[in-house]
Amino acid sequence: MELKKYRLDELATVEISGIDKKTKENETPVKLCNFTDVYYNWAITKEMADSFMEASASQKEIDSFTLKKGQVAFTKDSETRDDIGVPTYIADDFENVVLGYHTALVTPDKNKLSGKYLNAFMNSKYIQKYFENNASGSGQRYTLSNETLNGIPVLAPDLPTQEKIGDIFSNIDRKIALNRRMNAKLEQMAKRLYDHWFVQFDFPNAEGKPYKASGGKMVWNEKLKCEIPDGWEVKKLDELLDCNKYSITTNSNYEFISYLDTSSLTENQISSFTRIERSEKIPSRAKRIIKKNDILYSTVRPSQCHFGIIKNPVENMIASTGFAVMSCKMGSEYNEIFYQFITSSENINRLDSIANLNASSYPSINPSDILDLQIALPTNITELRPLIKNLSIFYTIIELNQKETAKLVSLRSHLLPLLMNGQVEVK
Repeated sequence: MELKKYRLDELATVEISGIDKKTKENETPVKLCNFTDVYYNWAITKEMADSFMEASASQKEIDSFTLKKGQVAFTKDSETRDDIGVPTYIADDFENVVLGYHTALVTPDKNKLSGKYLNAFMNSKYIQKYFENNASGSGQRYTLSNETLNGIPVLAPDLPTQEKIGDIFSNIDRKIALNRRMNAKLEQMAKRLYDHWFVQFDFPNAEGKPYKASGGKMVWNEKLKCEIPDGWEVKKLDELLDCNKYSITTNSNYEFISYLDTSSLTENQISSFTRIERSEKIPSRAKRIIKKNDILYSTVRPSQCHFGIIKNPVENMIASTGFAVMSCKMGSEYNEIFYQFITSSENINRLDSIANLNASSYPSINPSDILDLQIALPTNITELRPLIKNLSIFYTIIELNQKETAKLVSLRSHLLPLLMNGQVEVK
């Protein structure tokens, strides 16, 4: 396969978005595909539109930055060099979705460049190195200049071959996206089941009927300032959970680590992790050892929902010190219950408020802020066994989907350099 080298501006137009997250009276309401939407997704599809935040834009901005099928968006500036130049493919046409600031939008010349191919190419180490070397700035912010953007070196075969390569990665991504949507629905079902027990208190009574709805006795609890079932007690999480119990040291005997940073985990979806060989420089933040069923919760910006329960850890998985890594002292089979509790909207908002009070450069909390949360539980915790059994059904399917997704992500990562270097022929 012959690859020719082009500047990006020979094949496409590049525009930088300045549309912020505000809603202004004299502008048109829009949905905003923002930095994080671009960062975490291989492709942007119509199914995602409902989750995009609401904002407003001028007519000129709407004309320039309404998303259209075949375009590629990518992150333009961020706090670290690693977070810039991260692309996503626009897989559908949108009527009221525009691209937000800190990003750039590429519109390929359809006679010269496939957007699917460009998206795959911009995920390659070749182009990521280009962004790392050409990012300007220091300290709080790194960015890509207009010349850097227009001068992106694109290695491309003929258009029909581009389309075939793009289709390969699009098919892989469709299956990954399907698995993630399925897991998101299973998470919702698990959350509803948890709420049935711990919010509505309608767990099965001795006769198998909903406890509270059937007239089960409720008693006032002064700690929680609400009624809880008779026979339940309130405990702080520090009595129930171990936190950051296992850490690696400079003497740890690892040939490699699989490093998970906070930016790579959102609402129980792992987007990526970094394999780092012992011969390479291991980030100083790579400390927390992850075991099966561990709960991870970011101590930086809690409202951004960087949390998960790790059902399928890869070999030598190590978390950033930006995570609190927790597990139930009574056995990890209870972790799913405490995961639901910590990640309830009420507790996310509570921790976010603490983070904002502590705000300096980054709104953050301490692990102790999580462990200070109080939960009502049956005095005999084994009464939760039926809930654990039902939750495990959901999380068994989630685990299987996560395993398949991990294999697909690995396949995509291995295929990418082979196709980009012409080592694999596309027929």
